[in-house]
Amino acid sequence: MEPLSRPGWRPMSPGDLDAVAEIALVAFPDHFEGRACFDNRLALNPSGCFVLADRDDAPKGYLVAYPWRENEAPALNTLIEAIPDDAGVMYLHDLALHPDIRGQGWSEPIVERLAADARAAGWPALALVAVNGAAPFWEGRGFVVVDSPAMRAKLAAYGPDARYMARAL
Repeated sequence: MEPLSRPGWRPMSPGDLDAVAEIALVAFPDHFEGRACFDNRLALNPSGCFVLADRDDAPKGYLVAYPWRENEAPALNTLIEAIPDDAGVMYLHDLALHPDIRGQGWSEPIVERLAADARAAGWPALALVAVNGAAPFWEGRGFVVVDSPAMRAKLAAYGPDARYMARAL
């Protein structure tokens, strides 16, 4: 693994969407979401969309978050018409890093920035669905598993290890 040279998290732009969709396909092969899904989320909440860019400004990772209802998660690869009026948490839809840069500590700064931004905006918590055995990773960032009866059926679509998790702010 070659470390990124002068990497940094920056706001996502429409020009990043092809790279974001490619990273998503590598990171989540069993949970497909296409470019249109990321375009939709960027349009709905640009302040919650970031990319980790290398020295050539090419995305090597991304984070997508937006306000959503507590104890709910949008279906995979679906378009959302609007942020719900009754949103109660900042939903961390995706955090993915290209395999070349995983394990180098790049996720913590953007998760903490999201938490600070969400807290400043008055959101009481961050929430997410952990997949691919990632619950311990998220527990290390302050998230706890929430046993939500409302989420049980939906979590089945994400795989047997999927967990709905939240972090109080």
